This record gives sequence, C-alpha cells and structure tokens, in this order.
Amino acid sequence: MTDSVLITGGAGFIGSHLAERLVTRGQRVTIFDNFDPYYDRALKEENLTTSLESGLVDVIEGDIRDNAALRGAFASARPRAVVHLAARPGVRASFELPQQCIDVNVAGTLNVLMACGEFAVPKLVFASSSSVYGAPQSPAVEDVTPRLPLSPYGASKVAGEALCSAFASSNGASVVALRFFTVYGPRQRPDMAIARFARMIAAGDKVPVYGDGSSRRDYTSVSDIMTGVLAAIDRPLPGYTAINLGRGEPVVLRDLLRLIELGLDAAANLAFLPRQAGDPDSTCADISRARELLGFEPRVSAQEGVVRYTAWLQETQRERIGSR
Repeated sequence: MTDSVLITGGAGFIGSHLAERLVTRGQRVTIFDNFDPYYDRALKEENLTTSLESGLVDVIEGDIRDNAALRGAFASARPRAVVHLAARPGVRASFELPQQCIDVNVAGTLNVLMACGEFAVPKLVFASSSSVYGAPQSPAVEDVTPRLPLSPYGASKVAGEALCSAFASSNGASVVALRFFTVYGPRQRPDMAIARFARMIAAGDKVPVYGDGSSRRDYTSVSDIMTGVLAAIDRPLPGYTAINLGRGEPVVLRDLLRLIELGLDAAANLAFLPRQAGDPDSTCADISRARELLGFEPRVSAQEGVVRYTAWLQETQRERIGSR
C-alpha cells in the first residue's frame, strides 16, 4: 500500500471522497486545489470536513498551471502516488471557454507529469473521461483509439492521455488513465445532471431536457468509482494503461428522471429543448479490462444510487435550514 498520496483537485466531488477513503486506510494525503469559483468555494471546504478531522490530510491551495506552487506541494508531500483529478470540467462549459479548458486540462496536466518526473513518483492515476470516445460504439472498448471527440473538453482529455502515455514510455512510471463514465453521488457538482435535476424537481422548477429524453448514460456511483481508483493506486500496472470505469448498464434519461421523482416524492415539470452540441446519444462502458486488471465490480444500481443521493440531498437541505 502506498503511504503518501497527493490528490490534485482533491477538494472537489471525487477528490474529497477519495481523501476520506485513503485516510480510513491510515494513509497521509496532500490535497492540491485552487478552489476555482466554477462553483461555491464553501461547498468544497465543506467536502473536506470529515477527512480533515483525521489529522492525516494537508491542504495546499494552488493552481496546476503554477509550476512553482505545484513543485512546492510535491516537495512538501513527497508522494508515492499522485491522483490527478484537477481539471476544468464540463462538456458544455468547454464550448464557452475553450482556451481555459485547454490551458488547465492539457498544459496543467503536463505540469503535473513534469513534477512527477522530477520527484520520481512511481504511480500516477489520471482522471480521464468517457468523452474521449466522442460518439462511441456501444459498449466503448479501450482498445479503440480515442478520436473525434465532440467537445473541447473531450479533446483536452484525449490530449491529456497522450501526454500520460508519452510520460510513461519515457519515464518508466506506472500511469493509469481511468475513463470515468458519468459519476454521481453525494457532493457532486451542482451543475451535474442528477444534482441539477434533483434540485429543480425539489423546487418545482422546470427541468430542461435536451432532446426527447431517450438519451442514455452509463451512470456510475461514486462509491464504485472509489473502488476502482484505489485499486488503480494499489495494483502494479507497468507502463501506461487506459481503463474504463463505469457500470456497463446505461439508463434512459426519462427513466432516470422517474427515479429522482420517486426519491424526492415530487413530480418533474419537464421542458423539452433541442439537443446540445457535444452530447452523444448514448454512453456505455465495456468494463472487462477493469474487471481483469483491477478486480472491479460495480455494486450500486442506478435505482439504489439515486435513492442514496436524494436522501443525502434532503438531509443536507434540512441541516442547512436548521443552521440558519
């Protein structure tokens, strides 16, 4: 087991869950995060409450585009593994600010790789995305070379993977690119689909549906994603390896909305709108490689995952109201 882990973007949704899992194993964690105002800083600080109580977590505020700050974090942490989650998120947002997307996700990733080389980090786990597949075959298989992404965000992840592959080849480090498929769960970003839909349904607002509601996504519980990330850290995988992390069972958008309605005991007021650029009709992960190399087996169905999420959301709202 790796003793010290540095997580870039560790105050976010996936990173904060990972920090909590690592400290339960007794590992030291350094979180490097710039607390970007993409969404409320207070939510990110709240994400870290539990892990900080362990006394095993250090938080360093900085941007992966700032080489001096990044190298300082590596020098302080001396990590044996790095999980690189920091990124400018959002398929649709990447059309609005493509330059920022490329700066953070490509140039920033290069900086992380250079720091890993300088400090002789033997294991890097890179957060990639199903977006690398563009309009994929179903299910998407890793052996298909990522090409023709549908958004600047997808293109930035293709470029990030290419840099990771080159780094592993030239440096001798173990690099695992995990292609996440629509991760959801407690603490997910407010702009993400399930969080946005649940908030709107609970408030009685109109819920925008782009297209006719027949699109399908491979929704994957963050608890299952954690299992895959921890295995990627722990298992000896020489060179560069790309691995899908999904459930392998896509859910139709209309069915997802119904699950949220049931979880909240509220009806959705749907507003159908034209499809948006960058959205594939369907995503589905072939997880054969994850099963073989990581022992990965997703446990949380979409139905159970949405129940967990809506229960967490309602409890969180009650706590915030009660604290006023």
